[in-house]
Amino acid sequence: MQSLILHPTSTAQWRALVEEAQRASTIYLKEDLESYLVFLLMRFTEEPSIASSVLGLDFLTGYQRMHNPYQFYRLKEVGDKCLLFAGLFPGRAIKRRVKVSYFVKLGQTAYSTISTCLSIQEELFIKLCVEFPKMMDVLQAMRESNNTFDLLQSLELWHETGSQLSWQRLCEATAAIPVINDNKSVH
Repeated sequence: MQSLILHPTSTAQWRALVEEAQRASTIYLKEDLESYLVFLLMRFTEEPSIASSVLGLDFLTGYQRMHNPYQFYRLKEVGDKCLLFAGLFPGRAIKRRVKVSYFVKLGQTAYSTISTCLSIQEELFIKLCVEFPKMMDVLQAMRESNNTFDLLQSLELWHETGSQLSWQRLCEATAAIPVINDNKSVH
């Protein structure tokens, strides 16, 4: 049984949880992405309204009004919420009747859109887009206290997003190598 270790500040507590999840998953983020994730978790800790978001509509609103600088914040919020849903709350996808990869692709698109339109922090948003699956994996490792997960969902998530954690789950469950046949024709 693991003992609970409390840290002096919420920042230190979140950082310790993220570092522990990285060790558990053997997926390591660069310092800037790790910090971004820690501050994202801190920011949404006390925001219950995250669950009521309609992210597709939020994205479209932000995208259509790109001339307004404040709309970049809306797109950033979409990317951040997608990251939290895909990583910490993948069950939300099932309840909303979408795949977890929907949140991954929408979040990546939001971050990518920001990176092409903002000269400030362009590099950060490119990294957030590209490394989204890794960050999702670390968040998923944070929430897993036991090894109960759906292998079919892991196969789908690995195939559609390149999730390293999903690949690890598949390798731990079987010696078989997963193969996805994208050719829909039947001979």
